[in-house]
Amino acid sequence: MSDSPQAAVYGSPSFDIVDVPGGAVQVSPLVIGSTDLADLAEGSLDEIVILAPAGVADRRYVLAQALRALKVEGRLTALALKDRGGMRMNKELAAFGCTIGESAKRHHRICVALKPAATSGLDAAIAEGAPRRLDGDGLWTQPGVFSWDRLDPGSALLLKALPPLSGVGVDLGCGIGVLAHAVLTSPKVTKLTLIDLDRRAVEASRRNVNDPRVEVVQADARRGAELATGLDFVVTNPPFHEAGAEDKGLGQAFITSAAGMLRKGGVLWIVANRHLPYEAALNEHFKAVRPVADAGGFKVYEARK
Repeated sequence: MSDSPQAAVYGSPSFDIVDVPGGAVQVSPLVIGSTDLADLAEGSLDEIVILAPAGVADRRYVLAQALRALKVEGRLTALALKDRGGMRMNKELAAFGCTIGESAKRHHRICVALKPAATSGLDAAIAEGAPRRLDGDGLWTQPGVFSWDRLDPGSALLLKALPPLSGVGVDLGCGIGVLAHAVLTSPKVTKLTLIDLDRRAVEASRRNVNDPRVEVVQADARRGAELATGLDFVVTNPPFHEAGAEDKGLGQAFITSAAGMLRKGGVLWIVANRHLPYEAALNEHFKAVRPVADAGGFKVYEARK
């Protein structure tokens, strides 16, 4: 008898929109401890339910991997908000050779298809969404990771402002490791832990940051002092979107976490969109807060505990 899972779920679809089969294995890279969808054997699943990503290459990759993993006549249910890719899924699945039943509920489009005996275009979609190296700097990345194919302007501003650091520190929400490269240019840095919730970012960072002082961890950065304490510094470009919607509380939670991780006198370097109200949280948790840079719609702060 096979130990392979018979059903899978990608993400956390609302149970009042679709039914998730019992015993389904989680395959989203944003869930700690999940299985990598790419690791599931071809033709092994009876059913998969997908809360589809918004990015085109990311979504097509997930849909193609799901069809690869399904048995012929296996059931695929994919849903997404109408303005977050939901209006495109029918056409995308049809291009893979599927016949689709489509419905709508609570601003979502829901597509249901049985895997056909003959599919088309799966290999190309998987290759388009798979891990790759960027041209130029050669860093490993993958569609779906934050700012996966370019240096985002917030990180660029923080890189310009960041002084040489020293001691033991953390990069909260490390992405593919861009900030870490700058931090590690200082020989006075003795240890740097890179933390990100996204398994794809963690795997890319492990490839990109080859330094004996580095540890890369998949974890929710909002756990703060549960992850580390007594640090000399924290650097972060925190996210401010969750499930496609702006969430100011995310960055504020990163600030609280950083404060819990730092020793007295330790320093936080943070960049944020200019319109985000982080000043109150910084002043609540830190003894001294200094604006360092403000350009291109972003602002950088140094905050000392």
